[in-house]
Amino acid sequence: MDYLFIPIILLVIAFLLFRFVNACKKANKTDWGSPVLNVLEGMNRIFCQRYHRLDEVTIPLNESGPAIVVSNHISGLDPMLMIASSPRPLRFLIAREQYERFGFKWLFKAVGSIPIDRSKQADNAMRQAIKALQCGEVLAIFPHGKIHLPSDPLNKLKPGAARLAIKAGCPVYPIKISGISVQGQVLLPVVMRSRSSIRIFKSIGFNEEQTVESLNNRIADCID
Repeated sequence: MDYLFIPIILLVIAFLLFRFVNACKKANKTDWGSPVLNVLEGMNRIFCQRYHRLDEVTIPLNESGPAIVVSNHISGLDPMLMIASSPRPLRFLIAREQYERFGFKWLFKAVGSIPIDRSKQADNAMRQAIKALQCGEVLAIFPHGKIHLPSDPLNKLKPGAARLAIKAGCPVYPIKISGISVQGQVLLPVVMRSRSSIRIFKSIGFNEEQTVESLNNRIADCID
C-alpha cells in the first residue's frame, strides 16, 4: 500500500515545482537572454523582496547603451540585491578568488562576470570591461574593491570605475546598500534574513572635462 503513495508524492512535488517556476517567470523583469537565467532572475527577485524585504526600487538605467552601476560593498548579498533592482542585465567585475568559488563559477560565467586577479595586473579584465561597454552593456562595480564596512578605516576608492566611465564616455549610477543583518561576510548574509534597502543617487553623466579623480570623488560622496 505504501508504494501507492510514491506516484502521488511525485505528482505533488512536480505540481509545486511547476507553480514555483511559473512564479519565478512572472517575477522576472530583466531579459538575460536565456530562459534558465530569466527564471533564476525571477527567483532572485522574489528572494530579495520577500525574504530580505527589499523595497521594489528600480535603478533608472538608460534603456540602451553603456552604463556603470557603482555601489558600496558590505556583504555577499549585495550583488543579488543589485540584480533584483536592475531593469537590465548587470555584468559584475569580480575578484578571481570569488569567481573561482566552488559551486558558483558556472553561474558567474553564465551571467558574464569579469574576473579580476588582484595579485596581478588587471589589464585583461579592463579590456574585457571596455569591450562590454562598447557593446552597450551595463557593468556593476564595487569601487572599494572588497567588502568595506562603514566602521572600517576610510580608504580611497579604486579608480577603475571612473576610468572606465571616462574611457567609454558613459554615465555612472551610484547606489548605496544598507539594512543587511550580517555585514562583513559573504555567505551568511544571504541566509540570515534582512530588511535591506537601496538608496539610489542621481546619475553622473559623462563630461569630457571630468578627470578620474574628480569623478572618483563624486562617486565616493555617494557610496562612502
